[in-house]
Amino acid sequence: MAPLTDFYQLTMAYGHWRAGRHRLPAAAELFFRRAPFRGAFAVAAGLAEGLRCLRAFRFSAADVAYLRSVLPSTTEDAFFDYLATLDASEVPFLQVKGPLLVVQLMETVLLCLVSYASLVATNATRFRLLAGPDMKLMEIGLRRAQGPDGALSASKYSYIGGFDCTSNVLAGKLYGIPVCGTIAHSFIMSFTSLEEVQPRELLPLAGGEPVDLLALAKSLLQRVCELLQTPPEKTNRGELAAFVSYAISFPHDFQGLLDTYCVRRSGLPNFCAVALALHQLGYRAIGVRLDSGDLAQQSKEIRRVFRACGAHFQVPWFETIPIAVSNDISEQSLEEFSREGSEIDMIGVGMNLVTCPLQPSLGCVYKLVEVNGSPCMKLTEDEEKMTIPGIKTIYRLYDAAGHPFMDLMALEEEPLPSAGQELAIRVLGRLGETSKVVPTTVEPLHRTYFRDGQVCEPLPSLPEVRSHAQVSLSLLSPAHRRLREPQPYPVAVTERLHNLLTKLQQATQ
Repeated sequence: MAPLTDFYQLTMAYGHWRAGRHRLPAAAELFFRRAPFRGAFAVAAGLAEGLRCLRAFRFSAADVAYLRSVLPSTTEDAFFDYLATLDASEVPFLQVKGPLLVVQLMETVLLCLVSYASLVATNATRFRLLAGPDMKLMEIGLRRAQGPDGALSASKYSYIGGFDCTSNVLAGKLYGIPVCGTIAHSFIMSFTSLEEVQPRELLPLAGGEPVDLLALAKSLLQRVCELLQTPPEKTNRGELAAFVSYAISFPHDFQGLLDTYCVRRSGLPNFCAVALALHQLGYRAIGVRLDSGDLAQQSKEIRRVFRACGAHFQVPWFETIPIAVSNDISEQSLEEFSREGSEIDMIGVGMNLVTCPLQPSLGCVYKLVEVNGSPCMKLTEDEEKMTIPGIKTIYRLYDAAGHPFMDLMALEEEPLPSAGQELAIRVLGRLGETSKVVPTTVEPLHRTYFRDGQVCEPLPSLPEVRSHAQVSLSLLSPAHRRLREPQPYPVAVTERLHNLLTKLQQATQ
């Protein structure tokens, strides 16, 4: 991973080495300036990948040979010898401390590993908030993602953000994420007649002689069509053949995709006939999927049919068969489902989740804050791009209701703020005025995960990370958690940090 960097990081590294500054102690911070999607929160992700990168940070002989071929010919040989011995044994994460050259080289790769991870996790969280806690969400973005790396990252970080499962089998294998799927139009379209069903028989769940499932489904289809008042001849025979073949292959996991032809006249009666036939053999169908049309309205119509079939055929569980939907689901889609009401139980989200079209990049940045014991900052005419100097500790302040109401930056050497103590602070964006706050609880946010070349804290499992993210999100006040026009979440600095900022500004004027 060491060569996963921008070319100018290597040229700057040589500049530091050539000037004898490469071992100066330095610190940098990785952060973003605005919460994504015009919201008030973000879900930070990518820490584990960053730690793996640090632990394995080495330039191999092949890496060094390649760098010799691309760096200017005036680059001294001794620099390449130095790179061959380089490691990241003194560097922690997010707030990065270590030799100046190494701290500089970490910039691009950490930004790469953290930015997209956090963006997708946040995007997934927004879908979870819109869907509500009871809706099952499936990530189905593999075919729409920006390559296999983007697809795997999207599967992993959408799970952290609150999705229940993924269609990505490799992500399931690598990360232990539950995998699931339904059935595609291509499978149904590949059947054209009932003669293509082979085999036709299925053993009852309780044992006994095999039963001709196709014949049973055909006889039930007549009764279902009578109940639904739809002509049996309008049902597609290839679709029925596909459903029966799939049911014989997966009697415990039979699902139907209803909209290959006509939902009302074909897909729905064919599915009900096969599901009822399975029921007579002791099995339960596990769901249906819709992929086109007015999904909310169709779900309500399908639920009415399921209830009617359940009552007519005396199969109580039939009315609760889960209904899944897909088809370019977006935040707007979920808002419409909520507004119109629906009977949807599961939603598959692909492109609008994994590509983050509402905001393609989180915009994370990585800036030096101290070199050789001296605080440093970026000064610019664009105040938003100005950085906050010095090595800092971050605290989250909570109110009496248990909601975080502010994050506070303090210089590392400042004492820990006390709960119940009045604090004088300056809110970013309003640095000209002092405010007073009294937190009920104070939570330090920084923890050291990497020291002396080793991960020094046990890393949580992916389900633990997912749980932590969801609990943290639940603590946010509704004003900060809402997705449209949320109340901005303030970040502030202590008076002492503000004084340092002012001092460095004045020194450059």
